[in-house]
Amino acid sequence: MEIRGGRFTVEFDVIVVGGGLAGLVAATEATAAGKRVCLIDQEGPQNLGGQAFWSLGGLFFVDSPEQRRMRIRDSLDLARQDWMGSAGFDRPEDHWPRLWAEAYLQFAAGEKRAWLHQMGMRWFPVVGWAERGGSHAHGHGNSVPRFHVTWGTGPGVIEPFVKRAEADAEKGLLTFKFRHQVDNLVSQAGRITGASGTILADDPVLRGKKSSREAVGSFEFTAGAVIVASGGIGGNHDLVRRNWPRERLGEPPQSMVSGVPHHVDGRMIGITQASGGAVINPDRMWHYTEGLRNWDPIWPNHGIRILPGPSSFWCDANGDRLPAPALPGFDTLGTLKILRDRGSDYSWFILTKAIIKKEFALSGSEQNPDLTGKNIRLLLKRIGKEPPAPVQAFMDKGEDFVVRNSLEELVAGMNRLTGENRLDPSRIRQQIEARDREILNRFSKDAQVTAIRGARNYLGDKLMRTAKPHRLLDPAAGPLIAVRLHILTRKTLGGIHTDLNARVLGANGEVVPGLYAVGEAAGFGGGGLHGYNALEGTFLGGCLFSGRIAGRHAAA
Repeated sequence: MEIRGGRFTVEFDVIVVGGGLAGLVAATEATAAGKRVCLIDQEGPQNLGGQAFWSLGGLFFVDSPEQRRMRIRDSLDLARQDWMGSAGFDRPEDHWPRLWAEAYLQFAAGEKRAWLHQMGMRWFPVVGWAERGGSHAHGHGNSVPRFHVTWGTGPGVIEPFVKRAEADAEKGLLTFKFRHQVDNLVSQAGRITGASGTILADDPVLRGKKSSREAVGSFEFTAGAVIVASGGIGGNHDLVRRNWPRERLGEPPQSMVSGVPHHVDGRMIGITQASGGAVINPDRMWHYTEGLRNWDPIWPNHGIRILPGPSSFWCDANGDRLPAPALPGFDTLGTLKILRDRGSDYSWFILTKAIIKKEFALSGSEQNPDLTGKNIRLLLKRIGKEPPAPVQAFMDKGEDFVVRNSLEELVAGMNRLTGENRLDPSRIRQQIEARDREILNRFSKDAQVTAIRGARNYLGDKLMRTAKPHRLLDPAAGPLIAVRLHILTRKTLGGIHTDLNARVLGANGEVVPGLYAVGEAAGFGGGGLHGYNALEGTFLGGCLFSGRIAGRHAAA
């Protein structure tokens, strides 16, 4: 930084810290206004796009053409009811998050789809029904299917913005500074004027792999505005446990798997806080209960989430069935609370081959080569007689799967897998037989059986996501399969406090001049636009929305 007469010389108009989806959107929106932008990332160019690359590419739209074609009646009012019932905003500091939530709902029901469609994005025609709730109409969950899987999955979401960024770099509007780790935000006269830190040695590791932190130099850049787009804390389990909401979810589990790469470490959130930015709702977080240890890991402790249909028998580590709303695919944090109350670091699905081949999907672009590769021929195999190839690979090679022909053999294998001998085969048989009796009757008092039948009223679920109801102990549906499920870290729902222009707010509620925050680092907007619960398809959308707002405002 060059000082002249007590004033700093601006090298760039805008600095963006973080090359994930939110950072790419912010950078390209600023360059679209003719601004000179520097995009800084501690990882190499192979990681451009960040976590979004690894995602299934689900986006939350309201009253979309895809919904209407599937005979789904949605509306802004219904989406608002679902969002606010899920968010449960109840703190004074939720003022801005609540306004961000309303603005995002307007975006999702308005120009969001058209904006992305114009860039070339397309979506799988069958809309998914994620996070269904399972309680009251005014409570948590999606009343209707809203999960739109992007054709091309996560890579298809980031592609238009990567192309824009690369074109901007060729024009000289955008400068990439990879392997630059920000350690401090620079300030002068109360204004954030740049970023400084460590230059890391080049490391050619594959995307997502753990990279070196060898220092080879230092840097300092100045700009008229700095946008923090550095992601959350899901790769830093110590930080997850430090912020864990013990009063709501009990003690954090001793063992978790990571749903995000190691570099999702939360460093920039702390650095922003040290520079005067306020962090709110750090105890709000989103972790899944259906995690598998990846048999072919990319990053350390790599976990993959099962996206389950509604039919698997779900029990805790002691073999006791979980109650509603802890049904597969219904209430993520409600299920997590039940497991933590029971002291279960893991749980079990028990299901049949008939269920797994239709109801098991794996989250992540690399686990869905048909959707990611836009391969219709491969996609059609999903409706075949065998499980999809990625699921079959986990059945064959994953450490969390047990496959047997009888229930007693299955439970013995489950006990051998954990080495804890906590499961009583007679107790599990009693519970499964009780469930099976309900399946044989067209009436039922069992919440899961009712949910299965309700799911099959939706054409998309009947065709692709819900097996025909059958007894788990019916030999014709076998073999039986048990899957050990780990708690998998994922998203930070709280974060850096911002106003509706994505400007960072200090502890006194005043704007920190020159500083913006977007994406997961800002709780996807405002410091937590989801409140306590997410409706799915809203994480990528929050990155898109907040990045767009910050890039445009910083360029104004």
